[in-house]
Amino acid sequence: MLGSRVEIVERNLDACLDEAAPAARRLGPDEPLTRGTRLTAAAAVALFTDQLRSRALDVTARELKARGVGYYTIASAGHEQNAVVGALLRVTDPCFLHYRAGALMMARSRQAPDVDPVRDTLLSLVAAADDPIAQGRHKVWGSRPLWVPPQTSTIASHLPKAVGAAFALGRMRRLRVARPIPDDSVVCCSFGDASANHATALAGINAARYASRRGNPVPILFVCEDNGLGISVDTPRGWITDTFGRLPNLAYVDADGEVDAVYDAVASAVDRCRSARAPVFVRLPTVRLWGHAGSDVETAYRDLAVVCADEARDPLVRNARRLVATGAATADELRDVVARVRKEVTAAAASVAGASTLRTRAAVMAPLAPYDPVRCRAEATGSLDGDTRARAFGGDLPERAVAPPRRTLAAHLNAALRDELLRRPEMVVFGEDVGRKGGVYHVTAGLQQTFGRDRVFDTLLDETTILGVAQGAGLLGLLPVPEIQYLAYVHNALDQLRGEACSLGFFSSGQFTNPMVVRVAGLAYQRGFGGHFHNDNAVGALRDIPGLILATPCRGDDAARMLRGAVAMAKADGRVVVMLEPIALYHEKDLYADGDGGWLTDYPPPGSALLPGQVGVYGEDATDVLIVTYANGVRMALRAARRLAADQGVAARVVDLRWLNPLPFEAVREHAEACGRVLVADEARATGGGIADAVIADLAERGFRGPLRSVRSADSYVPLGPAADTVLLAEDDIVTAAAAIAAA
Repeated sequence: MLGSRVEIVERNLDACLDEAAPAARRLGPDEPLTRGTRLTAAAAVALFTDQLRSRALDVTARELKARGVGYYTIASAGHEQNAVVGALLRVTDPCFLHYRAGALMMARSRQAPDVDPVRDTLLSLVAAADDPIAQGRHKVWGSRPLWVPPQTSTIASHLPKAVGAAFALGRMRRLRVARPIPDDSVVCCSFGDASANHATALAGINAARYASRRGNPVPILFVCEDNGLGISVDTPRGWITDTFGRLPNLAYVDADGEVDAVYDAVASAVDRCRSARAPVFVRLPTVRLWGHAGSDVETAYRDLAVVCADEARDPLVRNARRLVATGAATADELRDVVARVRKEVTAAAASVAGASTLRTRAAVMAPLAPYDPVRCRAEATGSLDGDTRARAFGGDLPERAVAPPRRTLAAHLNAALRDELLRRPEMVVFGEDVGRKGGVYHVTAGLQQTFGRDRVFDTLLDETTILGVAQGAGLLGLLPVPEIQYLAYVHNALDQLRGEACSLGFFSSGQFTNPMVVRVAGLAYQRGFGGHFHNDNAVGALRDIPGLILATPCRGDDAARMLRGAVAMAKADGRVVVMLEPIALYHEKDLYADGDGGWLTDYPPPGSALLPGQVGVYGEDATDVLIVTYANGVRMALRAARRLAADQGVAARVVDLRWLNPLPFEAVREHAEACGRVLVADEARATGGGIADAVIADLAERGFRGPLRSVRSADSYVPLGPAADTVLLAEDDIVTAAAAIAAA
């Protein structure tokens, strides 16, 4: 049985049509609803029909839930004026939508006759495997043919990537890179008034204004659907206008009033955004009917009189009155439309009843982490024209350089970035200080001078924006390689990776991807400069992200090959990859003693690459103990292995994991069986999501019978100066533990 408030709202619409007085004159289909409006009678009736479809779907969602076959009841009821936005935008204008976008999707679908928005929505509500966008993984508004990438955000965390898409569109035109949509497209992003207060939303709006102020085209239409509520918390009257109505570099439009006034206001906003290529903010007043969701007992926190007052502002009732009063339609005609739409949705709901859902783990996870090693290998190892490379490197190719021929990790990363920029005209490198300065650690030095400011550029100081730009750019066809200056700074914007970037392919069944390679300077052991913001060993937050590839090079030649592999996986499979680069090893030259040059390597020319599963092995003939480690741990383990051999006669084999997600378990098992004893040297925090737990658990569960042990850093922030040595994994820890396990 439906809740009484739903029934009341439905009856209100019927009563409105029963009581409506006819207009003095009937309008022709192409006549404007009122003098001076752009909304015609036929278009107004079409909008009303789309709004009815959305409302009927909301009612049906609750019926399905009551029968135990539906799983989502957040309604669009009361927000149906957003159908105007759907009608006025082109199908090639990408839309990043709020979860109350039902009417917008109904109206937008009119531009794609092959799309059945009613059936598609119902399939989504019952988590059907045949749902054309998410295939039963979530209820989302999304469509490949409609250019609506699905969003699962409830806190406006989709705004930064929408801004990124708008920014990328202009940048791609300047780069003369093929665009998947017309050059005059705009990007739409809708959200609620409560989520407009979220830091992520404010970051996105700020980024659009900032980019526009700097002269970049940013054609984004922000649509704030203002219903005055965030679940149970009210928004102060006038807050949205007061907050966003007078900001520089942001045009503001209040789309209030009758449907024709709303239509004209939104039309002017779209026209301005499209012609000026600049951000426009639209406040669209709405009303929330039936609570936040089906499980929300609204009268527990709102007076019944207030609820009834909101029901009296139902936009469907208001629009029905307007259409009849202006002569766009008669009450009988609208009654017929209401009956037809309700019948249509009811019949469609019956047709999806019992639809098959995802039944296996493999089916659910199929789009999460696509990986074609053959395709990626081919993508990573393609050749480059020698003359072109010579010009880009100033005539001194890194693999032939004589001053000196062996170079540091930072130098090889710089060379590999240069090669990849040469290979891929769609690749862009950006972040704070990466341009003219060349990065805090000079990894991007000289790239802007060679490839120009359109391909290597500085951003504002905001990690959320940097990752948002990467998502939007990747979605439209660029290959972004953003830099985050320090690992600690990633945590400021982690949801842009976890909740947004890595979930897009999953919730769109691989139909949309946002490939990127995020370079992050991180980990600890940095001398002379530090504190926990610059010495951060918290890798657990990255390893926790489903589908994220996490690479940790330790030497220059590995870093170059791994970067090629990372870029290839982004390009070929649409993956999100993080290259976590150890700051302490960027400019390290020595291994065992000062001046020995043991940590310098030759540059591997294009044609070779490393992919997940490929580990580094040192001392392959040693079988007394296996030391499994990564990044800074590799250098410490090699030094420890030399001491073990010299002082105790213990022959230690060292395996560099290189890849922390996915972990190369098969390679570890193979070397563990050969050695019989395993020590994991993990520089991450002891219980902070490092790799020791996972490696040891895998070996134990696979029946490994030899001794297992780990050494790890303490569960602490990394302090400044020599005090850091008290909490970080040390070479002595590895020596002591390896000797003990070798004697076991």
